[in-house]
Amino acid sequence: HVDLVESGGGSVQVGDSLRLTCTIREHTFSEYAMAWFRQAPGKEREFLAAISWLGAMTYYADSLQGRFTISRDKPKLVLYLQMNDLKPDDTAVYTCAAGTTLYPDDGYGMNSWGKGTPVTVSS
Repeated sequence: HVDLVESGGGSVQVGDSLRLTCTIREHTFSEYAMAWFRQAPGKEREFLAAISWLGAMTYYADSLQGRFTISRDKPKLVLYLQMNDLKPDDTAVYTCAAGTTLYPDDGYGMNSWGKGTPVTVSS
């Protein structure tokens, strides 16, 4: 289990940008990949993006239409999610996870989860 803490959420307007941060609170990190998910009120958890920790290969959900970018800072043990052109449908709690697969569409293979950071997009 890896201790993950998200930050950077908040209330924004349509069209704004936000960068979410997931801090790995460990001295070392050995999981293969990390990912971002979100869960909107009344909806199921949705996979957004994943990145391999060492090689920085990325995988995105088709629904993002290129608006979100996942990245990581290996020395700082930090994962990011840059979100641009935010829409009301992006309102959700955003959670990071760490695990063994680059393709955790349903969360399978993710061993550690943060508690999430809320994002609200108003029109």
